Amino acid sequence: MEQISIQEIENIKIGNAQNSLAGTGCTVILCKQGAPAGLAVFGGGPASRESQLLKSTAAADVIHAVLLSGGSAFGLDAAGGVQKYLEERKIGVDVGVTTVPLVCQSCLFDLTVGDVHVRPDRDMGYAACLASEKFEYQDGNYGAGTGATVGKLYGMDYCMKSGIGSYAVQIGDLKVAAVVAVNALGDIFDWKTGEKKAGLLAEDRRAFRSTQEEVFKSYEVVKNKFVGNTTIGVVITNAKFQKPELNKLAQMAHNGYARSIYPVNTSADGDSIYALSVGTVKADQDVVGTLAAQVVSEAILKAVESAETAYGYPSVKDL
Repeated sequence: MEQISIQEIENIKIGNAQNSLAGTGCTVILCKQGAPAGLAVFGGGPASRESQLLKSTAAADVIHAVLLSGGSAFGLDAAGGVQKYLEERKIGVDVGVTTVPLVCQSCLFDLTVGDVHVRPDRDMGYAACLASEKFEYQDGNYGAGTGATVGKLYGMDYCMKSGIGSYAVQIGDLKVAAVVAVNALGDIFDWKTGEKKAGLLAEDRRAFRSTQEEVFKSYEVVKNKFVGNTTIGVVITNAKFQKPELNKLAQMAHNGYARSIYPVNTSADGDSIYALSVGTVKADQDVVGTLAAQVVSEAILKAVESAETAYGYPSVKDL
């Protein structure tokens, strides 16, 4: 197995756009030729767009873009900019009078980080598409990871700065990659060693507390649970699959979340993973699904290790 750059995955373009001052942004993955896609949502509070397209019973065979963004449900506006970009280039489903681009989107909650009144919008979505032409993508405090934080059981006072991360591998002709914006309620661990890398801070904000141990201190019902969370990601492979297989692939990729984030998939998270097939390589579904979980875990590590301290929230680099 060889680690490669995510730029080596064919038939996609990735771009970031962000408002760093306001603490929000978006990341687009464009598939101009169209790509079969699947989706698995295991968190209890997702903000998403066109997710019904990815059901195996839906008529659409391919989509043309996936957008990851901040802004909570307000950020869903940004997909309109992606549609505008694609329609201008006549990319989408031909309906006679125009083409209709199929753009799926998931949002994370970053409204408490910077300026609550600034969210990803049509202009930012369009800007991310323009950035993708030059493959302007970076890990860390960029795109959908601009306002990402982790370790938020007790709200924003004791959390840490996170970001967006990517990771890609190749075995023979097979390539599998992941892009993940990490904005979890829980703590982040190195999946290989079990070492805690980021998460809930102690009261002095200089060491860690265990979110798991804090959760187990009480089982009383919390009516107004803090909901500033959600980890969202995309797995991309050049293996040839259709929607039913990609929906299963997305489910298997969630094992990467489970290895690296704890707790995960809570009612206060909207944890989601898309799976895209952008090639023609013949590969076993379970092999690709196992690889997908691994690159997701590595992308999560990249997200927290690439993040910079910002908005008063310390990063791994500075803790």
